[in-house]
Amino acid sequence: MLSIWNRVNASAGKAESEKYELVIVYAAFASIAVLVFHWIGEGEFSAVLTLSAVFQWLAFCLLGVHAFSAGSVHGISGKSLQLEAVALTCRLSATLWVEGYVPTDATGDYMYQCIDVLSLILVLGLLRRVLNVQEKTYEVDADTLSVIPFICGSLFLACLLHGHIMSHKIFDILWMCGLFVSAIAVVPQLWLMTHRGGSTPALASHFIAVMAISRILSGSYMWHAYPEIDCEPWIGEFHHAGHAILAAHALNLLILADFIFFYVKNLATGGLRSSLELPVYNV
Repeated sequence: MLSIWNRVNASAGKAESEKYELVIVYAAFASIAVLVFHWIGEGEFSAVLTLSAVFQWLAFCLLGVHAFSAGSVHGISGKSLQLEAVALTCRLSATLWVEGYVPTDATGDYMYQCIDVLSLILVLGLLRRVLNVQEKTYEVDADTLSVIPFICGSLFLACLLHGHIMSHKIFDILWMCGLFVSAIAVVPQLWLMTHRGGSTPALASHFIAVMAISRILSGSYMWHAYPEIDCEPWIGEFHHAGHAILAAHALNLLILADFIFFYVKNLATGGLRSSLELPVYNV
């Protein structure tokens, strides 16, 4: 009886400790966000784009905390991580070499790109953990969506709809491809969560929610900046590139609409550390 009581107390203590660890992570990144926007970006609106990159970095950090603290990659989609890696690589292939789709404030002087590099390193580390280190806990039978159609479709659309901001067309295409891939990168993660059965670990659900915040910030910047994105119009004076960018952000939020409803409901009733239950669809 005493041993059972000790195990219960230990479990409660661990849950309380994990809760405070999560609060500390959020507080640390909130401080970074304030530093970036007010001190480095000097409150300029373009720093919102760097804030978007900061929240994306936070999202991957949450997945990393889950993988290392739980000793498991349960609930993490390797296919989504592959798409995120492709999206970041495409974006960095453009922003590291040519000024164009970067913030015009001081955060655009390589801070924005450095945050993306950190995110890419995290994604590659998580992929290694999912596919090699902790493959026994990877739910490969549920993570079945192929990433090839997503990548090929994004590249095809990028070739058709890219803008003319960079000095070379290839950089415009790569940046646009990265945007399209990032818009649908969450699809395999949602597929895994709704087809595997059971609950989704709290940090995996927080990952998607924080990524949604990142996309909202990016979309809000693009809403103001898209008229400046030049392209060769197909029809009259209609600049399709800017509208394609807004459509990609809108598609991402549309994909996440159901998840956001269940996530907010779960957060209100169960708190930060509660696992998320989603409707299960069997195909």
